[in-house]
Amino acid sequence: MTYLVNDPKQFAADSLTGMVAANEDYLTEVHGGVTRATDSPQGEVAVIVGGGSGHYPAFAGWVGPGMAHGAVCGNIFASPSASQVESVVRASDHGGGAVLLFGNYAGDRLQFGAAQSPLGADGIDTRIVTISDDIASDTPQNWKDRRGIAGDLFVVKAACAAAAAGRDLDAVEAAANKANEATRSMGVAFTGCTLPGADEPLFTVPEGEYALGLGIHGEPGISSHKMDTAEGIATLLVERVLAEEPARTAGGYDGHVAVLVNGLGATKYEELFVLYGTVKKLLTEHGLTIVHPIVGEQVTSLDMAGVSLSLMYLDPDLEELWLAPGDSPAYKTGSVTAGQRREVVAHDEKVAIRAGSPESAAQAEELLPLLQALADMSSANEASLGKLDSIAGDGDHGQGMVLGSTAALKAAKQAVAAHAGTSTLFDVAGAAWSEGAGGTSGALWGAALRELGTMLSDDQAATEDRLGRAARRFAQLGEARPGDKTMVDATAPFADELTARLDAGDDLATAWAAAARAATKGAESTADMVARKGRARTHGTASLGHQDPGAVSFALLMSGLADRLANS
Repeated sequence: MTYLVNDPKQFAADSLTGMVAANEDYLTEVHGGVTRATDSPQGEVAVIVGGGSGHYPAFAGWVGPGMAHGAVCGNIFASPSASQVESVVRASDHGGGAVLLFGNYAGDRLQFGAAQSPLGADGIDTRIVTISDDIASDTPQNWKDRRGIAGDLFVVKAACAAAAAGRDLDAVEAAANKANEATRSMGVAFTGCTLPGADEPLFTVPEGEYALGLGIHGEPGISSHKMDTAEGIATLLVERVLAEEPARTAGGYDGHVAVLVNGLGATKYEELFVLYGTVKKLLTEHGLTIVHPIVGEQVTSLDMAGVSLSLMYLDPDLEELWLAPGDSPAYKTGSVTAGQRREVVAHDEKVAIRAGSPESAAQAEELLPLLQALADMSSANEASLGKLDSIAGDGDHGQGMVLGSTAALKAAKQAVAAHAGTSTLFDVAGAAWSEGAGGTSGALWGAALRELGTMLSDDQAATEDRLGRAARRFAQLGEARPGDKTMVDATAPFADELTARLDAGDDLATAWAAAARAATKGAESTADMVARKGRARTHGTASLGHQDPGAVSFALLMSGLADRLANS
């Protein structure tokens, strides 16, 4: 467990601030993460890495000369918000465009993707490369749909070296894609990890066993095996990773490999060296040449005991990029001359608050208790939602809902104090929810509230029917479809029932109560589904018999709103 904690919900922020204080020659803290403390050549492509916190040294530990230009740092195991991504990219931009690198997770795709358009509109050409090295999470044919784990290091290093060599944006993006396609990883866990402030791990591994195919966000492995020797585990990992070895070709992959034996947080260096001894022996017997091996912690999972093996199959260009010098707090190779210390310009990403008409402002004040209800329901159900999420996910859903809803409520109160109308009220609340929570649910709830704002007006109050119709749009966001075992299995029946009741002439409170019951029924139906989206997808039938946490949280919050509407 984590012992040195102040406020558990501030753990990621406190840790980042302390890390920057300890590495001031490398890092400057900005909104959403860190950027290089030293200058880079004008016109150089900026490589931005990022994702949830809890994986040190990924990602902020890889920022420095020859390495990344900035890192966006979300809450524990949750993607950063789009505004945090924008902030770090703007602080790290040197006029050459930016390549954003992150593991292939839904929340990261949503949030980094949402930042791409506004950055491009301001002249910062931004490319996205999602890292997908984990062979346990999908088939070889669907390797692009796999999640990113410790192989992140290889992809980041290749892209950063390409940028430092002066390659243009297209070429840096191409180097990242080539490294990702050439990288394969597999890991095992001996224990689960524990979120800061929690008193039990997200999952447990039975005594005398280990879990194969772990995730780095506290997801359990995909299968359990009887505990073996280091030699036996090394043999299994090498066999699995070599199963996808590419063909050797003249001028292409020639049997040279970069190797990373990565500790997950509580498996220390002496043990890793024991494992690497067998890894080297097996790879050498296979006719491979190991180039600059790394043994240590590069992508951890808080206090998880476990280890992963990553290989990058090298061609001459990738080998050159892998060996290129780099200098950061946690990864160093060769000799790099740092630039001059630079002044970082802060970028304010706050949503402007404009006063609404007296009628709309009065209605905004009347609607504020609904946002209070969302925060109250989230707080009351934080523990149960987190426990449900830990079955086949990362266990942070309850905390994310609390962080998002309380941030939205705080922003909404400030908007009401500034006499904002209903449109601005929900726009401000949505931006704050996304910012406060991060992750997939933060992106969806934030976007939904902001979409609701676009359906309302700062110039006039909305009728009950208008509010109800706007709420239907609120429940129609996201990529998933009914049956995927996601929040949509609750939002879709909610929207359909709300519309039907309003069409039948019901008042808003009556229609909402019926829609909330439909959402609850939809959430209950997910217990019989196998996940086709999200992190639970990787674990097959592990979530059978358990409801989807996103669907449950939506139904709970809609039920809370129904009670508040009935009593208002």
